Amino acid sequence: MKAIASLTAVLALAALVYFLGQVEHLRLLFGVVVPYAAIATFLVGISYRIVRWSLSPVPFRIPTTCGQQKSLPWIKAGCLESPSNTAGVVSRLALEILLFRSLFRNSRAELRQGPRLTYAENKFLWLGALAFHWSFLIIFVRHLRFFMEPVPRLVVALEKLDGFFQIGAPVLYVSDVIIVVAILYLLVRRLWDAQVRYISLLADYFALFLILGLAVSGIVMRYFTRVDIVAIKQLAIGLVTFSPVVPKEAGSLFFVHLFLLSTLAAYFPFSKLMHMGGVFLSPTRNLANNNRMKRHINPWNYPVKVHTYAEWEAEFHDKIVAAGLPLDK
Repeated sequence: MKAIASLTAVLALAALVYFLGQVEHLRLLFGVVVPYAAIATFLVGISYRIVRWSLSPVPFRIPTTCGQQKSLPWIKAGCLESPSNTAGVVSRLALEILLFRSLFRNSRAELRQGPRLTYAENKFLWLGALAFHWSFLIIFVRHLRFFMEPVPRLVVALEKLDGFFQIGAPVLYVSDVIIVVAILYLLVRRLWDAQVRYISLLADYFALFLILGLAVSGIVMRYFTRVDIVAIKQLAIGLVTFSPVVPKEAGSLFFVHLFLLSTLAAYFPFSKLMHMGGVFLSPTRNLANNNRMKRHINPWNYPVKVHTYAEWEAEFHDKIVAAGLPLDK
């Protein structure tokens, strides 16, 4: 029911914008007002979340480690598993962000007949997540050609590399195929696996269906319907330069694509998708494990009146002697 409700919500939004986008007086709303409002919400939301996270107190070193900490010179330390300096932390973060290193090493536990607890690798989840994130990044960079004139060489080179196979006309981008396959895998996994389905929320399905609708609408515009690219680029550059003009050639399907993108941008800071920024501020990842090299004192500790053992023994000396208990003095 959660998946059906999320799919229905995305389809309803797309259908509503498709029909309302044909109304002349509403084209300015979907082409200018909604994108600006979405970007403002995105920037304010991202800034609020990052500032709030940065102000959270982290008095102790709590990095997640799975290797030998640096200690004695003759004991081999895990530079990436338990980094003790900034270089190790940066290297581990880079592997985590670019290659999802912890997810690659992920394993799943299952209770099988016996009963017998077994552990198995879960590389398909790592591969699906990696394919989805990298294809999304490539598509995002490719779309920069709509917002820049002249188009940067990096974007042109990436576009040529993405369309290397040149299957059909227009050129088939590999990232378009990969992102749809990856999203479908992540959706099927949530629906098929009973354990994952049990912990999945409506928001989890909504984000996947929203991104899937964004990808499918873009694919339909590129490969199945004719869209005026010049008009779209005119609108995109107008939005960036704060002089927007909504061309008459921009069709309703383009407004659906733009509206889904705006919805994703506005929804991003308040969803689990915000892990993109949270990974940089996670104390389990961005701290060096140097507790044996340096003593860390909680800066928020306030002075506390203590009662030492020597003072306690002096206070109850006669009673301790009467009880026959040993004394230090």
